[in-house]
Amino acid sequence: MSGLFQGIRYALRQLRRAPGFAVMVIAVLALGIGASVVMFGFVDAALIKPLPYGNPSRLVAINETYPTSPSSSASYFDVSYLDFLDWKNRSHAFDSMGAYALNGGFTLSTPTGAQQVRGARVSSDFFRTLAITPALGRGFYSGEDVASGPRPVILSYKVWRTRFGGKKEILGQSLTINNVPRTIIGVLPREFHFAPVGAADFWTTLQATDRCEQDRGCHNLGVVARLQDRISPQAALAEVESVAQQLQREYPDSNRDENASSIPLSQVITGGIRSILFALMGGALLLFVTGIINATSLLLARSDARRREVAVRGALGASPLRLMGLFAVESAIIGVGASLLGVTLAQWAMRGFPKLVPADMLGSMPYLQELGLNWHILGFALGLAVIAVVVLAIVPVFRISPTELHEGLTEASRGSAATTWRSLGGNLVVIELAITTVLMVSAGLLDRSLYRLLHIDIGVQADHLATLQVKIPQTRYSRNEQVVALGRQIVSRVASLPGVESVGIANALPVSSGWGSTWFEVLGRANRDEHNETFNRQVSSGYFTTLKARLLKGRYFADAEDASEPRVVIINQTLARTYFPYSDPIGKEISYYDEPQHAMQVIGVVADIKESPLDTAGGAAIYVPFNQNPTPDIGLVVRTAQSEQVLLPTLSATIHQIDPEISTFEQATMHSIIDDSPTAYLHRAAAWLVGGYAGLAFVLGVVGLYGVVAYSVGQRTREIGVRMALGAQRGSIYRLVLREAGRLASIGLLVGILGSLGTGRLIARLLFGIKPSDAATLATVISTLLVSALLASYVPARRAAKVDPMVALRYE
Repeated sequence: MSGLFQGIRYALRQLRRAPGFAVMVIAVLALGIGASVVMFGFVDAALIKPLPYGNPSRLVAINETYPTSPSSSASYFDVSYLDFLDWKNRSHAFDSMGAYALNGGFTLSTPTGAQQVRGARVSSDFFRTLAITPALGRGFYSGEDVASGPRPVILSYKVWRTRFGGKKEILGQSLTINNVPRTIIGVLPREFHFAPVGAADFWTTLQATDRCEQDRGCHNLGVVARLQDRISPQAALAEVESVAQQLQREYPDSNRDENASSIPLSQVITGGIRSILFALMGGALLLFVTGIINATSLLLARSDARRREVAVRGALGASPLRLMGLFAVESAIIGVGASLLGVTLAQWAMRGFPKLVPADMLGSMPYLQELGLNWHILGFALGLAVIAVVVLAIVPVFRISPTELHEGLTEASRGSAATTWRSLGGNLVVIELAITTVLMVSAGLLDRSLYRLLHIDIGVQADHLATLQVKIPQTRYSRNEQVVALGRQIVSRVASLPGVESVGIANALPVSSGWGSTWFEVLGRANRDEHNETFNRQVSSGYFTTLKARLLKGRYFADAEDASEPRVVIINQTLARTYFPYSDPIGKEISYYDEPQHAMQVIGVVADIKESPLDTAGGAAIYVPFNQNPTPDIGLVVRTAQSEQVLLPTLSATIHQIDPEISTFEQATMHSIIDDSPTAYLHRAAAWLVGGYAGLAFVLGVVGLYGVVAYSVGQRTREIGVRMALGAQRGSIYRLVLREAGRLASIGLLVGILGSLGTGRLIARLLFGIKPSDAATLATVISTLLVSALLASYVPARRAAKVDPMVALRYE
């Protein structure tokens, strides 16, 4: 112990004598450790930490699949309510099965007026399937989800504490949600979350009162089931597939070509972020490796500078083990300091990250809300610290041998040191530049992908376009005629506002989640057994004009086309190209699959409008008049000659003047809808983080190259002096130094480009509109690194060219 304490004191004294070295080594290691710990914190929260449900490994998500689907979300989640009931009653591989609605919103009646709140509708078995016991009160009873059953509501822990003061007396009290009185029966646990429905605060029973839930062809539910103990996922999947095939035979119109599939529930909750987390974790680990390489280079340079000191100690009787202990203690101090600083930076970053995520998006990733240090993360940080300490301790030890100690006392040591350094340091720089190349290429691909994503043609002119979501209370406007009249009144009042050029309404705005699809048939078509699915939008007569969509053929809707007029429809270019490739679609007729008697005549074709998330492929879409197919949930789009941001508060006030019970929410500009969409945010976060890693690695790589070349020049002072004394010109000295730097940079770039081609395939799922082998990105990275490498080498080359031969020879 006495020797250990002595070694610690000596190591601290040595580090105090070289503060620049100590700060640099600790800083580069802390950056690598901190970045890696932050990303592991995300991975731990999303992928490693168990879901807050009982025995979550036995939970699966069941969804319907069909050959064609206009959006990934439709094929991944959506199930019809009637199919869910059949699955539940006919399947025997599950202990229980629950459903949750993917559409709709809640309007809470308060003394100050209607207020839009976050909520979810679930079946009575939903919480029992997840094995969730309320923190207060009870869960839903079986049978409370029938249309004629009671109207209970369960609160989230957060809303219970914030809105109701955490009072236990709240049980049994009544709330009015969507103009229906409901009784509070329970409060969910603090840690409970269910990402597919977002940050829901009010949970009610799914009582199938919506028109959609009375139609087997309308898909608006997600289904979660708990496997029985002795049933494998494969056996359960075979059973639900068998049930799906039975339903195909029993309901050929609505269930044609429908099958079923199941995946672990954890994949549903984290599927959208899983690949991004792995890519960012890989980038962080590469940055950590770069930091270790830079720290190792600095230690090698320092060990060469201390060769004579070590040799003298050895000559005076210090054993190799004792000398190794000195380096090991110094490395341990550096590793511990860097780890503490890195973990501190990581904790600060993890606490601040949720504040940077939009509230709506954070609701779909609730596992990130409790992001912070835990034993998993501390264990990971300890592992990185051990790796750093071992590497930093081992590398200088290789310099301690009888031969090295002998040469340390001779004049030949300088030439030997230079040769050794040029070999070890050069190899480390090659690795460092290769890693830097991989990160820079990845960052360039993600950056170009983000640019293309945000500049994709969505089929509308987004400038000067304001939007607002509106929910019409169905109890006050129960008849279609009332909803149509209210829609016309809203459009008229908003259109009269100063600066407003046009107004439109639709059941779903562009660049939405993709919900709202239906099946249709082309009347008169020979093959009537096709499964034709399309986005379905109910829009007002001024909708396309407001968006400035491109009309390719025919005309737009007229406001007079209501239920008393013949049914009409406008289709998009994709539908026209797919189903009418050799004929003019104008005048042709289509119908909903379950309403063949209600033909809709095609009166127009519009250019494709992005009706799904930015990174998903477009699909067929039909647009029907809002006045013929009214809906209580609408999106308002307003084109204005002034700043659209200024108009937003006025829109809500104007609608509340019409009826205070109308709920308005999610006011935003079209540009913000695009820029702040979950898809854009995830791509932006990946581009920024990998770009940050690449920037740090670039600085470390260039600095590392400069250090190798500068140290090599310093060690070769005598050689350069001799060359110049024998007549070498300064130009040849420049070429000598720059050739060495160029060789290292070229090898590093070549290895890095080969690595980046493989890495590009790994991140291909994160790219949009760009190939992993994009030539422009590769050329930009190669030229940037080559120019930077030459600039980093120019300073030591210039210093070498200015060496005075007589001074160098006299010094030597």
